[in-house]
Amino acid sequence: MKKKSKFITLYLAALLFMTGCGETETTGQVKAEQKAGAEAPVADEKPKAERTRTIVFFGNSLTAGYGLEPDQAFPTLIQERIDSLGLPYKAINAGLSGETSAGGKSRIDWLLKQPIDVFVLELGANDGLRGIDPASTYDNLATIIDKVREKNPEVAVVLAGMQMPPSMGKRFTVEFEEVFTRLAKDKEVTLIPFLLEGVAGERALNQGDGIHPTVEGQKILAENVWEVLEPILVADRAS
Repeated sequence: MKKKSKFITLYLAALLFMTGCGETETTGQVKAEQKAGAEAPVADEKPKAERTRTIVFFGNSLTAGYGLEPDQAFPTLIQERIDSLGLPYKAINAGLSGETSAGGKSRIDWLLKQPIDVFVLELGANDGLRGIDPASTYDNLATIIDKVREKNPEVAVVLAGMQMPPSMGKRFTVEFEEVFTRLAKDKEVTLIPFLLEGVAGERALNQGDGIHPTVEGQKILAENVWEVLEPILVADRAS
């Protein structure tokens, strides 16, 4: 009987010892896991959203989409391209029918109240049609570019080139076209060689006045702009 009692006592003592060791190991393991969990990064932590950048299309009736619905003008078509590629840009149509370069120089200050990442300048056509001295057009457009850069040092500037019909006279048409090529060089901006390429002079692509593009004509303008603009947007996003 004494032997049996002694055996039971030893058995219980061994059992308590083993249980204590198990609890110690389990407690240590839990603490280690808790520590590891605290140090590990949160897997479902969402990345910061990209800042939506602004593109301003600053121009005249060609930008405004004269005679058409607002969503048929080329800036809106550009926005559709941007959205389809998931690029973080918002296009603002700041076109005003009848605008000259002098009018644009006066109006630009109001637009500069907001930050601009990409500035597309499309002015000068009305100057040409009115026979305004190309030197004056050059000075006005140069001032607009300077003002935009002063407020937005990192802005990317795109200049839409324009040409006049031969009826305006050879000397004038040459001097007028050179306004845009000289500006692109002097101000180091990206040039769209001729905004109306493929549209000017094409009756089916212009409205009854022969000046303002139709819906199909605006689609071609969008292509002409996008060819130059897309590389800038991709590079700007990557920077």
